[in-house]
Amino acid sequence: MSLLCLSGADVARVTSTLSPSALQTLMAHVFSVLSTGETSASYTPPRITIPTQNHTALFMPARIAQARSESLRGTSIKVVCIPTSPTDVRGLPASTLVLDEETGAVKAILNASNLTALRNAAGSLLSVNLLGPPAPANIVAFGAGAQIEAHLDLHLRAFPSIQTCTIVNRAVNERVSKLADLLHARFPAVKISRIAHDASAPNPDPSLKDALLAANLIICATSSTVPLFPSSWVSDGTHVVLIGSYKHTMHEVDGALIRRALPSDPTKQSALLVDSRSACLAEAGELISAGIEGSQVVEIGELVSFDADGELIFDAARPPPPAETRGTTGPVTIFKSVGVGLQDVAIACAVVQKAEELGLGTHVDWA
Repeated sequence: MSLLCLSGADVARVTSTLSPSALQTLMAHVFSVLSTGETSASYTPPRITIPTQNHTALFMPARIAQARSESLRGTSIKVVCIPTSPTDVRGLPASTLVLDEETGAVKAILNASNLTALRNAAGSLLSVNLLGPPAPANIVAFGAGAQIEAHLDLHLRAFPSIQTCTIVNRAVNERVSKLADLLHARFPAVKISRIAHDASAPNPDPSLKDALLAANLIICATSSTVPLFPSSWVSDGTHVVLIGSYKHTMHEVDGALIRRALPSDPTKQSALLVDSRSACLAEAGELISAGIEGSQVVEIGELVSFDADGELIFDAARPPPPAETRGTTGPVTIFKSVGVGLQDVAIACAVVQKAEELGLGTHVDWA
């Protein structure tokens, strides 16, 4: 037998062929499996952490055993190394091994450095299509790393209605400029703006408040320990995506904004959406500090539905976004994600399958 090796360039070529619709449908199936509650349908053991000389190595195995689509089933382990030095800015090395379901041998190894961001972006896009505005016009993103690049690229492809895109970072540095130039080249019709903003510093740029008030969609992917902006800067009906926090000490938004996603009538469905109820309530600093309980959140997998062909069904009767005279104390919709291992299985298996169809990658004799 042979081992399929997919470089970062191979993976990029494969993912460029996957449409926003296909990616969000893939994640919808994953979240559906997660929310079924069937213990035999999936396996996500606790990750293993091992300190090395210059990194903290994380080993994350997972398996999807039962799913609507045969191609969704699989077993993988992702290995991510987090630099221990704050001056190491080379990124997070990540690799995923995919097993052959018949032989049990390793079927493929792929560079997964950008796959985590892509699968997160696909989940966020799904949340917008489930609860957010049907045709967002203005988007604001906090951060300038791989997560924000993947999110902005996917959402700008999915929503041609977007007219303005504002990138907010602690400093308008070379990374921000490169991202802005990249997006401008890909989406010349969209006005790309950049704002420097340190959430812990006084006197923020007044243009940030204006951009947030006009936003239909806000995406946060930072490690901030203080809220990036006050709830009063977010207009009613805005959809907010929170990707960054995964510790009790991390807070990308304040508790007031979190509570605006809760219904005033407890019999109504909450607009506080999560990828995993248990994981988010254990790890997401914003939800923990706001005192959010399990009954107050909805797993995204509980909202998805499919037709006989496994395609997503969306509510065609979703109301349009509020008028331009929106307030800043009314309801918003929020999606909080900390990421789940089943997403890694699905995206890795999908990439391997597509690479085989396209004849990409290098085969190494493993006999």
